[in-house]
Amino acid sequence: MTQPHLRPPTTLQPQPKANPTSSSSSIAHPISIRTPQQSRVSSENRQSSSRAPLVEESTSEKATTNLIRRVLCSQQSSDPRPIQELLPPLSSSNETDLQLYAIIAILVKELVYSWYGKITPDQAFVEEVVRIIAHCTRALEGRLRKIDLEALVLDEIPQLIENHILTYRSSHSTTVLQQEHRNPRSIYHALAPHTALSPVPDPSSEDSISRQLKNESDYRQLLVQGTLAVLLPTEDLENVCLRTLVADVFAETILGNSIGGKVCESWFIWTGITKLVEAVKASVSPRATGEEMEVDTRSRLEKFGLLSERGQHDTRPSRDGQRSAFSEVFWRVVQYGYLMMVSVRFVVIGLVASWSEPRRSSSSSSWQAAAATDSPIVKSPQAPGHAVILRPMLDSKIFSLISTILDLSFRMPWLSGWAALLHHHLTRSAIGLLRVGAADGLLDQYIHHLFTTHLLRSSLLPPLLATLRTTLFPRNALLTPTPSPFPPPSSSSQPSPQHPSPSQLNEIKHQTASALSSLLPSKVLKTSSDEVVQEIETELEVWNDTYLNKHVAFRILEAVLVKLIPEMGERGVGELMEMRGVVS
Repeated sequence: MTQPHLRPPTTLQPQPKANPTSSSSSIAHPISIRTPQQSRVSSENRQSSSRAPLVEESTSEKATTNLIRRVLCSQQSSDPRPIQELLPPLSSSNETDLQLYAIIAILVKELVYSWYGKITPDQAFVEEVVRIIAHCTRALEGRLRKIDLEALVLDEIPQLIENHILTYRSSHSTTVLQQEHRNPRSIYHALAPHTALSPVPDPSSEDSISRQLKNESDYRQLLVQGTLAVLLPTEDLENVCLRTLVADVFAETILGNSIGGKVCESWFIWTGITKLVEAVKASVSPRATGEEMEVDTRSRLEKFGLLSERGQHDTRPSRDGQRSAFSEVFWRVVQYGYLMMVSVRFVVIGLVASWSEPRRSSSSSSWQAAAATDSPIVKSPQAPGHAVILRPMLDSKIFSLISTILDLSFRMPWLSGWAALLHHHLTRSAIGLLRVGAADGLLDQYIHHLFTTHLLRSSLLPPLLATLRTTLFPRNALLTPTPSPFPPPSSSSQPSPQHPSPSQLNEIKHQTASALSSLLPSKVLKTSSDEVVQEIETELEVWNDTYLNKHVAFRILEAVLVKLIPEMGERGVGELMEMRGVVS
C-alpha cells in the first residue's frame, strides 16, 4: 500500500476574493464634466472592464471549482467535501492542483465525454484516466525536484532560443536569399533540421504537406509513448486501450493542438510578451497615477459638478509656475538619492543573504553541464569518485541571449566588447579578489540567490497555469483546429479564431512593440518613439512564422523531457517497453 500523499496545511489554501461592492453604496460615482479626451479614455476603460468579467468568470475560483465538480465529480456533486479529498493529488500544492484539475476537466469534457458519454453514464473509465494522469504528474514532480533548474532555465533553453534567432536572421538575410534563390523556410530547415518537420511543406505540393504532418504525428506519439513507458505503473502500461487513449489525448491535444499549434503561433508569442511586460510594469509602477490622485483630492461639491473646480476661474499663477529652479533641483536630488539608497539596500541585503546560504558546490542543484577547458571548475567534496562541474552563473546563455536580442555586436560593438572584458575579469581574472563572478564567488552566489528567490517561487505556478488555460482554452472550451497547416506569413486566407487576419496580426505586433518600448526610459531614447516601435516590430518578425517556431518549440520540449526523463535520451520506446516487461 502506498502512503497517502502529504498535502500542505489548510492555512495555505487561497483566500476567497472579497465580494464586489454594491451599487447602493453610500459613495456614489462622481458626476463631472469631462473633456473629449477623458471621455474617450473612459469609454475605453468601460469596454475593457466589460470584457474583463468574461475572462474572470471562467478563471475565478468558484467557476473553476464548479467546472471540476461538473466534469470529474459528477456522481459526487452533492458531496460537501473539498475537491482535494475527492480526487487524487496531482502535486504537493493545492493551488496548483486546482488549475491542473481544470485543464484535465476541459480535456476530458471535450475529448472523452464527447463519445464516452453516449455509451454509458458510468464514470469509472474517467476516474481511471484521472488516476493515471495523477500518477504521471506526481512522478514528474518528484523528478523535477532532482534536476538542475538553473542550467535548464538560464542556460539550455536560452541557448536554443538564441540559436533560433541567429538561424532566422541568417535564413532571411538578403545576401543569402539572393545567392541561394530558395525559400527562407528551406534555408532555415537546412541550417537547423528537425526530423518531425521534414520535408519542408510546400503550399503547391499536397504530398509534402501530408508527409510532414505524418512525420510530426509519429514524432509526438514517440515522445508520449516513451514518457508513459517510464512513468506509468506496469499494470497500467499493459492496458493497451487505456494507454492508447491517454497517449492520443496528450499527443494530439497537448502536443499537437496546443504546444505544436497555438503556442507556436506568432500572435500567441507576441501576446505572451505583452502580458509579461504588463506584469513587470504592474509590479514596479505605483497603483495610482498622478491624474487619479488629482481627481481624488477634489471636494464633494466639485465631484458632483455643483461647484466649479478650483483653477477654472482662478487667474493667479499656478504653483508650478511659482516653483523656483532651486526647488526643482532640490527635489530631483532627493528623488535620485532615495532611488540610489533603495538600490544599494537591495543589493547589500541580497549579498548578505546569498553569502549566508550554502555554497552551490555543496547544493544538490549544482550544474552538471560540461564546461569549456578554460572555465574554472569546482569539485564537490560530497561526491567522491567523480567531479561535479560548476559553471559560473555569468557563463549562462541568458546573458548571451539578451545581447543577441539587442544585437549589441552590431548596434553597440563598444558596449559588447566592454561587457566581454568585464566578464573575463570577473570570472577568470588572475587576481583572486577580482574573481567574484567565478563559481561559488560572491557575485555568483548573489545571482543564484536572486534566481532561487524570485523565479523558483511556488506561488508563481498557479497564476501561470491559469493564464495558460485561459489562452489555450478560452471560456473553458477546446477550439477546433483549422485545417490549413502552416500558412505562410504572407497568406491572405480568411481569418479564423486561431489565425487572425494580417491586419490583426500587425495590430498585435504593434501593441507588443509599444509595450516593450514603454520599458525604456524616455531620456535613454535618442530617437522618436515611433522609430523605436518600428525597430522593435522588425525584431519581432523573428516569431512571425509558425513552421519555424515549431523548430525551437520541439527542441525546448526535447530538452525538458531529457532533463526530466534521461532514459529517453539513451533508449528507444521499444527498449523502454522491454525493460518494463511489456510487449509494444
